[in-house]
Amino acid sequence: MRDLIDPLIELRDVSKAYDEGPPALSGLTLDVQPGEAVAVLGPSGSGKSTLLNLVAGLDRPTQGGVTVAGVRVDELNETGSAKYRRAWIGMIFQFFNLLDDLTVADNVLLPAQLAGMPRARAAARADELLGYLGIARHRHAYPGRLSGGERQRVAVARALMNSPALLLADEPTGALDSASGADVQALLRELNADGQTMMLVTHDLSLAEACATRTVELVDGQVARDTAHSMPKVAR
Repeated sequence: MRDLIDPLIELRDVSKAYDEGPPALSGLTLDVQPGEAVAVLGPSGSGKSTLLNLVAGLDRPTQGGVTVAGVRVDELNETGSAKYRRAWIGMIFQFFNLLDDLTVADNVLLPAQLAGMPRARAAARADELLGYLGIARHRHAYPGRLSGGERQRVAVARALMNSPALLLADEPTGALDSASGADVQALLRELNADGQTMMLVTHDLSLAEACATRTVELVDGQVARDTAHSMPKVAR
């Protein structure tokens, strides 16, 4: 019997092979429901980053299907993949990937500009996010003047700019000190508590335990364990 709510992410018998060596993913099947925060764990070479890239439409599987929000991502061409990411995906990277010659506000506004959002609406959305994330005072600063934790908050604001259905994060605390990392963990937990669906790729078990409602452990490109658990409640 089909679930009453369709999965946001559906991967069916997905494999990804490169020119040499064993496949990065091998016959992987996985569903992610709306509102879940899924942490994908595993050692280096387990297929975590490949999985994230396939869901983001940055790569294509050798075999199998990848569907996100009803879109067959594996069938999109380059232009279609770019439109899909603008419409459905927000991405957070380990090393922020901010543009150093743009101010904080302009970095956050960039996805809206690429999507053609009206200027007034984009400005209002940016103001909302900068306030929500506690970085409004830095709107005219350049990323190089900010701490690592502040830069990651700017990256989160940019990822949320177009109100994505799915937030993808690749080692989002990997470049941060412990205090800043804990701050970003709390932010991600709050976002999920507010209904944001997330997939986090990490080798850090403490990040998974702090931010995820479910952990999926990969070994040699296959799901070794899939465990649901409860996150600590968010203080309001």
